[in-house]
Amino acid sequence: MNQVSAFYTGPGGLVGAIGSALDAAGVDRTRLRPADLAAVDEFHIRGRRATLEIIEALALTADSHVLDLGSGLGGPARTLAEMTGCTVTGVDLTPEFCQVATALSEWTGLSGRTRFRVGDATATGLPDRSADAALTMHVAMNIPDKHALYVEAFRVLRPGGRFVVYDVLQGEGGEVHYPVPWAADSSTSFPATLEEMRELLPSAGFDVVSEVDSSDESLVWFQRMLAKIQREGPPPVTFATFLGDDFAQMTANQVANLAERRIRTVMFVCSKPS
Repeated sequence: MNQVSAFYTGPGGLVGAIGSALDAAGVDRTRLRPADLAAVDEFHIRGRRATLEIIEALALTADSHVLDLGSGLGGPARTLAEMTGCTVTGVDLTPEFCQVATALSEWTGLSGRTRFRVGDATATGLPDRSADAALTMHVAMNIPDKHALYVEAFRVLRPGGRFVVYDVLQGEGGEVHYPVPWAADSSTSFPATLEEMRELLPSAGFDVVSEVDSSDESLVWFQRMLAKIQREGPPPVTFATFLGDDFAQMTANQVANLAERRIRTVMFVCSKPS
């Protein structure tokens, strides 16, 4: 776990780096909305579009309390809170990510509805049945004991609540090309296969409501992102802010991984039986 946290932490000073980049681009931080930060804090394939799909699947209300397991910089949590009025607790292994997520929520006026705590997604310490809904996005690839992750989500979720898993899975095309945005090499990378996921979620107690493979859309998303950057230049802040000099190679590898079916992106919508 220390290796995983160290990979995402990068050189440090991330709050200052993001703030400086926004200031240099002339962005007024007092008028920021979650969508303005999507290029850096929606740290998952297909970005904000995928988050909006998850919001629809979770069927949230303003009274919902949502748990985000592996909340990163908090982009999805802020989008959920802004779009539905719900409150979100994010748990992430990387202390700096939680610090940045807290700052970005303050900048976007959503600190009252989002909170972030450092913790292990497989053992959050949160009370039983304390969440109305839960999600995890592009997190389990770094967790070898996925059963523990899904059992923890089941424990914290109230009966009848929904749990959405949107993850990168191992594809049929061969081993993953590294580095990728979640790992420098295979030592901290544990993507499950589709067949394994179909066993893991029910074995944790969940009913699987739906399964949607978005791999083709993910490839197009990467291709369009690269074309836009080549045409218009990069946004003020991107994932490169914390992934560093390897970001370009990671992006190229992701295109190849998707095109060669070495990885797949799949969203599972689950329900905890009443």
